Amino acid sequence: MNATTKGALSAGRPSAKSNKAATLASLADKAATVRVNFDLDRDQHIKLKLYATKQGKSIKEVLSDYVAQLPE
Repeated sequence: MNATTKGALSAGRPSAKSNKAATLASLADKAATVRVNFDLDRDQHIKLKLYATKQGKSIKEVLSDYVAQLPE
């Protein structure tokens, strides 16, 4: 390498250069989440999607709101 190109490109993992303390601090404010996956038949999915659209919400918002109102 000559002097003009030295340091212009570097190999390595970009994540290795990140500040891990800042990453952990940014996560501290968020509640732990869990991904939920399940299967619906096509008609049920369309019904849910139409309901969410009519409510002006996403499917995630509809289901999250429903779970939030469940009794303890």
